[in-house]
Amino acid sequence: MQMIHHESEGDICLVGPVNLPIKQGEFEATFQWYTWLKLDQPNRTKEEVLASLVDADLADKQQSSVLVYGDFEEQEEAIIRMHSICHTGDIFGSQRCDCGYQLHESMKMVAENGTGAIFYLANHEGRGIGLFSKSLAYILQEEGFDTVEANHALGFEDDTRSYEDAIRVLETLRQKPTTLITNNPKKLQALKEHGMLAHDHIPLWGGATETNRFYLNTKIKKSGHIAE
Repeated sequence: MQMIHHESEGDICLVGPVNLPIKQGEFEATFQWYTWLKLDQPNRTKEEVLASLVDADLADKQQSSVLVYGDFEEQEEAIIRMHSICHTGDIFGSQRCDCGYQLHESMKMVAENGTGAIFYLANHEGRGIGLFSKSLAYILQEEGFDTVEANHALGFEDDTRSYEDAIRVLETLRQKPTTLITNNPKKLQALKEHGMLAHDHIPLWGGATETNRFYLNTKIKKSGHIAE
C-alpha cells in the first residue's frame, strides 16, 4: 500500500502489485494489478485507511485499476491505454460501441510490446455521466439521437472525464515517457500537459459492426477523435 500525497488534488491510496493471470480466448498473459482509492480526508495513514474500510461502503462505489505488464518502471518503450469503463461493452460484449474490442486489443498490444499498462478508469462510464444516465442516453439514441445529442439532452456535456488521478498514479509507477494507445485527442492533451508523452499516439480502430458504425462516425465528426 502506497500513499500519494498532493496538496490541492487530494490523497490517493495505491495498492499493488498483485499477480493477475489472464486468459481471453487464445490470449494469455500475467499482468501486475493495482487499484487505487481517492481519499476524502488528507494525510491519512495506512493504518487509518485499513481501519475505515468496513464502514467505507466501497461496494456501492467504483475504484479504478491498473494492469501493468513487464518492467514498466525501467523499460524504455512502454505503451499505455487510459480505458474508460464500459459496463455494457467490456462485460456484456455490447456491439453498440467498440469499447470491449479496444480493451482486449490494447491488452494484447501491451503484452506484444513487452511492457506497458492498462488504466481502467471506473468513474468514466458514459463519458463521465454514469451507468444509469448512460441507459437513458441509449433510450434517446434509439429515438434517433447520436451520442453527443443524447448527453446534451440529459443536461450533460459531451465529455466530462478527468485523467488527473490516473496521471498521478502513472507518474508514481513510471518516470520515463510513455506512448498512448488512443484515438482521442483529449487523452493525448491531458498527458502532454504533464509532459508524459514522448512519441505520437498509437491509433486503435477496429471492431466495427453495423450496430456501432454510427457511434464510431459520431466520435470522429463531433468528438474530434483522430481518424485512421
